[in-house]
Amino acid sequence: MRLGFFGDVVGRAGRQAVAEYLPRVRARLNLDFVIVNGENAAGGFGITPSTAQEIFDSGADCITLGNHSWDQPEALTYIGRETRLLRPYNYPKTLQIPGRGSQLFTTPAGQRVFVIQIHGSAFMESLDDPIQGVQSALEEAPLRQVADAIFVEIHAEATAEKYIMGHFCDGRVTAVVGAHTHVPTADAQILPGGTAYMTDAGMCGDYDSVIGMKKGPIVQRAATRLPSERKSPSEGPATLCGVYIESDDATGLATHIEPIRVGGRLSEAMPSRV
Repeated sequence: MRLGFFGDVVGRAGRQAVAEYLPRVRARLNLDFVIVNGENAAGGFGITPSTAQEIFDSGADCITLGNHSWDQPEALTYIGRETRLLRPYNYPKTLQIPGRGSQLFTTPAGQRVFVIQIHGSAFMESLDDPIQGVQSALEEAPLRQVADAIFVEIHAEATAEKYIMGHFCDGRVTAVVGAHTHVPTADAQILPGGTAYMTDAGMCGDYDSVIGMKKGPIVQRAATRLPSERKSPSEGPATLCGVYIESDDATGLATHIEPIRVGGRLSEAMPSRV
């Protein structure tokens, strides 16, 4: 199976990059299933039904969120009713948070893809333990018993926490890929047990910025400690950043992983196995 994951879509520039590049990337790589993180799609903060629809229309099969899941007023009801949209799995069950943190999808070819979105604990909003959350989710759809492929997005700040999640899941899932920090890392690899791993897929946004936001006010505030204008997404040419993963249909484990970068300021990276 061929999977594609694309990192945090930031504002209008990020959505335009997804609309322009994702359809051709999906076609060129013959992707069976595409996941896009959209938690910054609406003005840099959260998601709305209309911004989500733009991403779905561009070729996403599933949209994941993160710590900005609830930033837009419409999100509260939308996340609850849109089954292709995943918020973090490890919200405390006692809170009865709308929506879902995992979902089993079926591709047009009949392949079953289980997606889990988990929220980190280090330097992040305090939710339930991410390790126990993933363990619980994996019991819903074990690899090869229920799912043909399992993709885990670890939405976290700390690099070490993402690596811990990768090794915890190694051999039990197809891929563990990080999001949230908006910078693509150079450590795409297959772990010893056969799970593809990358610490952060990067963002779909303008890299002439501070992680997708206009750089001027943020730099000014850092330099002067004085208030500045509200953060807003940078609007220059954006890069589509993500990762390409191939899995073995017999085992569900990964056989190949490569980064994807198209457009904008970053150097292009397109998987060679086409």
